[in-house]
Amino acid sequence: MKKQILVMTILLASFSYAQEVGPKALGSDRDKHGCIGSAGYTYSQIKKDCIRLFEQKVLLKEANPKGSYTSNAAVVFSEDHKKAEIFLPTSKGSVILSRTTSYKNTTVYKKGGLTLIKDKDNYTLTRSKKIIYSL
Repeated sequence: MKKQILVMTILLASFSYAQEVGPKALGSDRDKHGCIGSAGYTYSQIKKDCIRLFEQKVLLKEANPKGSYTSNAAVVFSEDHKKAEIFLPTSKGSVILSRTTSYKNTTVYKKGGLTLIKDKDNYTLTRSKKIIYSL
């Protein structure tokens, strides 16, 4: 009888523990901005909204991939095109670049060692003058 009570106690305790630490409900992984990461959303500082990076118009391809896959960097522009928000796969969050020059068909955005050059419909992202992503 004591063994049965012990087994029942262990089973009830493990069931209770499983309910407490079990899988999270879908959509319960919201970040501080309310974006659901498991649904592919991340927060854009420029848009002030949750966006899906893979749905953005400007997706740059890695210039020199080291592995068997190529990563992408997404670019989001402010409405007035004075700022460009860059989402790099190696960075947590995004980086906001400011437009420094605009001449004819070429526009340049910079912050620190990062430079985004938009020339007509071509984009090049450099870090310390080395091309890391392009379109």
